[in-house]
Amino acid sequence: MSLLIFAGIVAGLPRGIGDLVQKVQTNAWGSFTIFAILLLLVGMIGLVAFIVFVERSERRIPIQSARRIVGRRMMGGASSHLPLKVNSGGVMPVIFASSLLSVPLMAGQMEFFQNSRFFQPILQNLQYGYPWYEFLYMLGIVFFAYFYVSIVMKPDDIADNFRKSGSFIPGIRPGKRTSDFINDILTRITLVGALYLIVISLVPTFLISGLRFDKIWLIGRVFESLPNWVIHGMNVNFYFGGTSLLIVVGVAMDTVNQIESQLIMRHYDGFSPRSGRIRGRKTW
Repeated sequence: MSLLIFAGIVAGLPRGIGDLVQKVQTNAWGSFTIFAILLLLVGMIGLVAFIVFVERSERRIPIQSARRIVGRRMMGGASSHLPLKVNSGGVMPVIFASSLLSVPLMAGQMEFFQNSRFFQPILQNLQYGYPWYEFLYMLGIVFFAYFYVSIVMKPDDIADNFRKSGSFIPGIRPGKRTSDFINDILTRITLVGALYLIVISLVPTFLISGLRFDKIWLIGRVFESLPNWVIHGMNVNFYFGGTSLLIVVGVAMDTVNQIESQLIMRHYDGFSPRSGRIRGRKTW
């Protein structure tokens, strides 16, 4: 199913490239057109590299196995690590937050809310690209990032598994102290992962429709002097951002890793031996 979603997103890339070519031919942004296209291409490449870097990033907690005697053999004593990904939730927090905020947009289409003097201004300020929408969107991403990690990663279970297997974190007592230590690390790196998702999600919004700071209640007039492309966007079909790019990059990396693991099991050289082995592979 992930590959089907991946194919559907990639199929829309030629349309985005054609839109950029058309803007160059029509000189859509005047003398700034060529520079804007170059800046956009550099931004796309940099954004892809940034996503790959963060998706590969992880916090490794050192783990030491206790030594024990089994028969006449000394077992254990090996060192390993517990990898905690910076973005453990993947694209799910963004999907949950956008799905939750789609409810007011759907309600705004109903006649009752359109004619209501109380709900109509509220729903108008919760439209896509408006400050209140983006603010709630960011809060939703942070909330669902922690919510998803709390379901997937359970420090108490991890600490209990360490205790049963005779493993421990150097300098940390087994049991409750180990659970609290893992929970503190998860709390910090999840915040970093949520901020990363916010940046990736706001990039296409800023380029397509802009951020309507002029619509902020009471202080909107202060932002009316901002450039038009900041408030109304650059009207660019930006496909290299948001959930689309996260899905494309994530599926591509997972597919390559699965192919690598299958090739390693059969003692082949890997998927791309000339370009170097992917991190995490064992040397045979």
